[in-house]
Amino acid sequence: MNFAPPQWIRDAAEVALGTVVGNHYSHPKGRPRLRQALKNYYDPLFGRSLDVEREILVTSGANEGQYSVFVAFLEQGDEVIMFEPFFDQYLPSVTFNGGKPVYVPLHPNLTKSHITGDDWTLDLDELRRAITPRTKMIIINTPHNPIGKVFTRQELEGIAALAEEFNLLVMSDEVYETLVFDKREHVRFATLPGMWDRTVTVGSAGKMFAATGWRVGWLIGPESIIKPTLAATTRIVFCSNSPLQEAAAAGIEEARERGFFEKQLVEYEERRNILTDCFDKLGLRYTQPQGSYFILLDIYNIRWPDDYPFPQSVEGRGRDFKACWFIAMEVGVSSIPVSEFYCEEHVDIGERYARFAFCKDTTTLKQAAERLMNLKKYFVANP
Repeated sequence: MNFAPPQWIRDAAEVALGTVVGNHYSHPKGRPRLRQALKNYYDPLFGRSLDVEREILVTSGANEGQYSVFVAFLEQGDEVIMFEPFFDQYLPSVTFNGGKPVYVPLHPNLTKSHITGDDWTLDLDELRRAITPRTKMIIINTPHNPIGKVFTRQELEGIAALAEEFNLLVMSDEVYETLVFDKREHVRFATLPGMWDRTVTVGSAGKMFAATGWRVGWLIGPESIIKPTLAATTRIVFCSNSPLQEAAAAGIEEARERGFFEKQLVEYEERRNILTDCFDKLGLRYTQPQGSYFILLDIYNIRWPDDYPFPQSVEGRGRDFKACWFIAMEVGVSSIPVSEFYCEEHVDIGERYARFAFCKDTTTLKQAAERLMNLKKYFVANP
């Protein structure tokens, strides 16, 4: 990101820094004001009255919250299912805690010229085959990084049925919950029948308010999940940043009255459209994001000279590593090779794509779009 949170939230941070309590330790559960703000915000969204002492836990960013869940629940050899492409932080967080990642890919439709997240499909039979007696947990990410997919209710119900059948925990990473476009429905996994007692939902002030450096996140779930996770996070970080918890609380308290999330969504849609309009002009295939702030560009038709001087670091990696390096060097726009979000067995799915982020100001994005038009000279119609 290259833009700041709104001024009124930054002002709240400054006010908190001016107090005595805002400069000292907070309770490991999180500051009472923030937990109460989260309760008030999420009660209607979850359709239940959340207990601020037992069902809400503030963490040092969403990543630390997820890590603490793994510390609390994984034993050596426990298997954790993650859908590919997966947010890259999941893998080390699972393996550092003795877990074994099990990969189930989402399958892109390669026959359509225009696709959305709905065209990246989950094979429930494939998911069933991935479950073994050692499976402990499934990780869901909706809205999804890097695809931008927002899982449908039907897809989530299919996952829920298997979670119930095999008695699995579910981590539902919903940090992009306020960035859902085109009136798409965001279904909270924990609200599905029978899922509250086995689901921990992950949230983020950083994604909610464009304040990723604040490192304030939270977990919502039943006491049976939150209590062991609290024990873990207490020994990992003890507590989270006190003044920025206060600022996050102010943001959540005032967001609805100010219409903040609605305005922010319009701004992100404008940013998204700058890049998608560019890709449309170029005639390149991409996945229209339904949520988050990422676009997957199909780079299959981009070619470079056989003797192009690539660095040793991209040799032996997926083709997308070379494509992203080439685009950065010759066009001047950075992107992420998507095969990085896959296991070795499924690299062939991811190496067709590059991830572009539109969490930038419109001036920067327009400059990027102008530069990306130079990709035209590197097209090969039918490689």
